[in-house]
Amino acid sequence: MSENNFALVAHLIRRAGFGAGRSELEKLARKDYETIVEDLLHPARFPDVEEDALRRYYPELTYQDNAGSWVGRWIYRMINSQRPLEEKIALFWHQIFATGAQSKSEHIPSAIAQIEMFRSVGLSDTRTILIELAKDPAMNYWLDNCENHGAQPNENWGRELLELFSMGVGNYSEDDIKSAARAFTGWTFTQPIPLYPHGLYPTQFEYLEDDHDDGEKTFLGENGRFNGEDIIDIIVKQPATARFFSRHLYNFFVADEPQVPAWALEPPQDPDAIEILTKAYFDSNGDIRSMLRVLFNSDFFKEAQFKKVKNPAELVAGTIKLVGTHTFPERGVEQLGAAAGAMGQRLFNPPTVEGWHTGREWIDGGTLNERVNFAVNQLNDVTKPGVQDIIDRLESQGGPLSPEDFVGHCLDLAGPIVVGDETHRGLLKYAALGGQLGFETEAEREVSADRVKQMLQLIVASIDFQFA
Repeated sequence: MSENNFALVAHLIRRAGFGAGRSELEKLARKDYETIVEDLLHPARFPDVEEDALRRYYPELTYQDNAGSWVGRWIYRMINSQRPLEEKIALFWHQIFATGAQSKSEHIPSAIAQIEMFRSVGLSDTRTILIELAKDPAMNYWLDNCENHGAQPNENWGRELLELFSMGVGNYSEDDIKSAARAFTGWTFTQPIPLYPHGLYPTQFEYLEDDHDDGEKTFLGENGRFNGEDIIDIIVKQPATARFFSRHLYNFFVADEPQVPAWALEPPQDPDAIEILTKAYFDSNGDIRSMLRVLFNSDFFKEAQFKKVKNPAELVAGTIKLVGTHTFPERGVEQLGAAAGAMGQRLFNPPTVEGWHTGREWIDGGTLNERVNFAVNQLNDVTKPGVQDIIDRLESQGGPLSPEDFVGHCLDLAGPIVVGDETHRGLLKYAALGGQLGFETEAEREVSADRVKQMLQLIVASIDFQFA
């Protein structure tokens, strides 16, 4: 595969997954790009993550009271799954259908079940996804639909379903919100067994027919005795819904857009791309897999390399894949979730129903410090598998490497990563201080290994490394 195509595969795996080490990329790059896309879109072609060993090292995963361990488990899956898009699409929906089940309900089993649901149906069609979301106990409690009764409707879920979860501001009326709320009356969940003395128990969706408003309703110009499924059937037919999900896919997988509340005022940065995705939506009846097939094979996706700020989960998982650790469930994986939280992304616990602010808003003085320190600290040991592999590959080049080649090979082997002129000058300045990179003697090899480690640390400390 050519150098350009290799970089394109690396771009695809960063966006449809969480990156890959060099050996993994080389194995993938033996396939045609379109074949790789299809493999990503069909996770069931590959075995799921083997979690027996993980549970032996983390016995707390036998119960669901410990959010930190379960977030760590998710990061572990991001790092080790042969189905990377399955984990990435769960993260995508977690961002859009933001549910702070941990902070409000303090019911961790519901948060865990919601992510499993996103993983299970995340590549299906929007109708299926929205219905599963409406039945999800974590969302039901988060947006108070358990308080939505036939005689006393609660509009919270109906409002957010339209505003933040499917259509966006300006595409519905207050009367539509009221009708949606009435249609979802009686949609609730079973009361879980009390916490004490055995811990948290799961809950499940429950429909109470005698608490449902079965009266006539008008919603988005249609009339009927609508229930919740009918509301979603109408929503998924709307052009506004197609554009809304298309823009979300573009924002998450292609390039950073303005924050969602601004979408009613600010047009997409690439209207043609949104039109292509909108057409794919209607051609496939809102099938996410079909839309992503169009997206990943498009020119606008292929040309958007390093146009997105990595979210914290991407940065953590991608850095770990670079250094090659946590391929086995040694202790410490729960600290990876804590690291993402320190960078501003507490998985299972989005800050509001609006989700996290993305793009450059991931980065401020505090979070940038956390991001750089995390990445640099992961590359502090030349014996880590990914670092050692890069050292071995540099040695295999034969003969001393000039400072220019030293920088070029490290950027290539760590990514490939494209950096700006200022970063490149800084890396060359460091490389030139040590002269040529050689491996002829054991002493020379030891010095060179330390220089490679420091070069990689400089690369991951750069602003360029913050982009995917």
